[in-house]
Amino acid sequence: MAAADDDAALRLQFALASSAALSASDHDIAFQLQLSEAIQASLQPHHHSSKAALSHPDPALPESSDVSCALAIHASDLARVEQDRRDAQACRAYHERAAASVRVAAHDALFARELAAIPEDQWAHDGDYFERPLEDTRGALFRLFFKGMNSKEVVGPRARDPGVAVLAAAICGPRGEVVLRIQKPVEKGFVAGRVTLETMALMEGLNAAVGLGIGSLNVLTDNKTLHNHVVGIWRPKQKKLADMINQVLSAQQKFKQCEISHVPQSQVNYVAKLARDSLETQIAKAVALNAGKEKRESCMICLEDTDVSKIHAVEGCAHRFCFSCMTEHVKVKLLHGMLPACPHDGCTTKLTVEGSKIFLSPRLSAIMAQRIREGQIPPNQKIYCPYPKCSALMSLGELIHPMQESSSKYTVVDAATLRKCVKCRGSFCISCKVPWHDRMTCYDYKRRYPHDRPEDAYLQKLARQQLWRQCIRCKHMIELAEGCYHMTCV
Repeated sequence: MAAADDDAALRLQFALASSAALSASDHDIAFQLQLSEAIQASLQPHHHSSKAALSHPDPALPESSDVSCALAIHASDLARVEQDRRDAQACRAYHERAAASVRVAAHDALFARELAAIPEDQWAHDGDYFERPLEDTRGALFRLFFKGMNSKEVVGPRARDPGVAVLAAAICGPRGEVVLRIQKPVEKGFVAGRVTLETMALMEGLNAAVGLGIGSLNVLTDNKTLHNHVVGIWRPKQKKLADMINQVLSAQQKFKQCEISHVPQSQVNYVAKLARDSLETQIAKAVALNAGKEKRESCMICLEDTDVSKIHAVEGCAHRFCFSCMTEHVKVKLLHGMLPACPHDGCTTKLTVEGSKIFLSPRLSAIMAQRIREGQIPPNQKIYCPYPKCSALMSLGELIHPMQESSSKYTVVDAATLRKCVKCRGSFCISCKVPWHDRMTCYDYKRRYPHDRPEDAYLQKLARQQLWRQCIRCKHMIELAEGCYHMTCV
């Protein structure tokens, strides 16, 4: 409440001082103009009458009534201008008394707060001896502390919404007492850097000091960049900041003495605390205001505002995209037989099945797990179960050897090519890659069944038509797209 009274008194005094200066200036100009016109008009009749006397030398020429009337009018104008000047002086005196009354009110309010803070036992003993003489603020040296601060956290419903920012300033008297505190939020949506906020806080403090009628002011700041801009060591590159620095320099001219000094951060702790307290209050208000609103974030692919619960952060790089775009990205990669990675341009972070289950269907999750499994097994170690209802992917090291089972009925000769699927437990030949041909060697089987399955015959026929070749190492079909005919199995 006391801070509000001080702010109201400051605004009243500033308005009164401004109106007094304007009124006095207008009256002085009007007086000078009317005085000049009156003098010139009073000289003109004499000049014309002297000319008439030279051209018509008549000693008995009577005095002109028009000249007398003009002199009377100008005399009246002079009297009126003189009265206006006296009124302007009276107006200035009235505004000076009003400004003095405001200073007395501010002094009394400060003294009342100090008296209210005195403990009861000390007041009972020394209460009659407390005093605070009224000092002339125009000659005393005051100090101005200021701080501009903004929040790094997002308080709006969208991730790109700016945080809140506040300005704080404190004017201290010659004995270190706080004369005036300012805590002011910056308008909503205003985006500015630290130096700009500090400059805005400085302007708030300078305007308040002018309104209090302070003549000598020492400005203290811990911001080296702003200090160098104000004293002229550096020149601001941004036009907006340059305009604000010019306003600061103009405000300094309103004081008899105004210097800015760079001090350690510890000397501005008080005003920094004012800024932090005000910032916490504004954040709490913004959070309460947006409590009922959905948090939204813009997807970097579709650029649509999406609820943050539908945004996926890629593990490892933290790039964020909406579920819909992530699903389409993974689907396209899987259909092309590729392992899906982060869709951000230039990012090579691979997606995981566990991290992608939140936006993938069970079918896509299974396909993605299969692709990842295929990518982890070297090509010369891959083998698929030949049973159509299984087709499980395995590595040669994972296959079950028949001799590992205690109740094995197979011979040592069968152990050379006989293996079992780890999923369906079906027996098959790793050389022919077909279900196990019992009591038949691999050579005999290939001679009797050159194409065991009809689809194999179709594949060979299509390969001949399309000029495909089969890798002698991994047995995959290869199509020449460009380059030479040399094949390298990867």
